[in-house]
Amino acid sequence: MKLLIDEESIPLLPSLVHLVGINGALFMQQVHFRSLISKNVRDGHRWIHKTYKDWTKEFTFWSSNTIRRIIYDLENKGYLISTDHHNRMKIDNTKWYRIDYTRLPASAFEHEQVTCSEPTRAPVEVEQVHVAELGKPITKELKESLKIKNKDQVEMNLDVARVVINYLNEKTGKQFKATSTTTKKFITGRVKEGYTQVDFMKVVDLKVSEWIHHAEFNRFLRPSTLFSATNFENYVNELAAVQKPKKRMLALPVLDFSKGDEHV
Repeated sequence: MKLLIDEESIPLLPSLVHLVGINGALFMQQVHFRSLISKNVRDGHRWIHKTYKDWTKEFTFWSSNTIRRIIYDLENKGYLISTDHHNRMKIDNTKWYRIDYTRLPASAFEHEQVTCSEPTRAPVEVEQVHVAELGKPITKELKESLKIKNKDQVEMNLDVARVVINYLNEKTGKQFKATSTTTKKFITGRVKEGYTQVDFMKVVDLKVSEWIHHAEFNRFLRPSTLFSATNFENYVNELAAVQKPKKRMLALPVLDFSKGDEHV
């Protein structure tokens, strides 16, 4: 399996990765780059505006749900500022993004000058210098290369699908096919989000124990229900709650009050 690539890499600083995690750092680096070349200036700041679907075109290796979680996490931590107030039409919910550089230590980024004191005059010369130093963004060529599936990764996902579906069939007595396009899509999607084969099997065990003897719910013991993005995350959280160790109650001493004090 090839572990190294011979193409332009996306620059990440370790200090930023330690601060927001590798996914957050990768997303912020791209927002930073897009901000440097953006012509959308509002309130003295350069903004970029994209839908979640637009982001999946830039980050083809992430699902829309993964991108939502990354954005939500960065917003909650205060590193990413977003709004839809700059849209011309009220029905347009496309979000605008910029980084709050005041929340970052100086070591986390190289070029912090992405604000504009004069919104009507974008410093093109400064943009060109920064772009050259940052390396290539996620361009069409890079996106095309990311679309080429690594053979080993594809085979690994297929192996996971086979094991999981066989396990589900054994537990339920059903005959789902691991080769089903829809089933593979559900399982591959969850694997890309970081879930493991063990996670799938634990979810199967949990829902089988709850639904197998109930005709009303037994029909939901199927890949489309168990492994969909929203349901699977909820079931994993249910597992965490079920597996949470219960506090041990201290046994109270049994006192015998039938006898009084004996006096010598």
